[in-house]
Amino acid sequence: MGRLVVLIVIIVFAVWLIRRALRPARPKDDIAQKKAIEGELVACAHCGLNLPRGEALPAGAGLYCSEEHARRGPRA
Repeated sequence: MGRLVVLIVIIVFAVWLIRRALRPARPKDDIAQKKAIEGELVACAHCGLNLPRGEALPAGAGLYCSEEHARRGPRA
């Protein structure tokens, strides 16, 4: 009876190892973090509108939602 239990444990462990080896690799954390940064929301320095960093216009010391707000600068 003890040998049967040991044999079952060994088989379960072998199946677990095989399934783990065949599983597709998970994406790296740095790739997921990079995607999160690309989609990061920033506020327009003039009106406060939130927009993705990739769409914001950098001008001076701030980020703006449009050329007009970039021209006007930060709200006083």
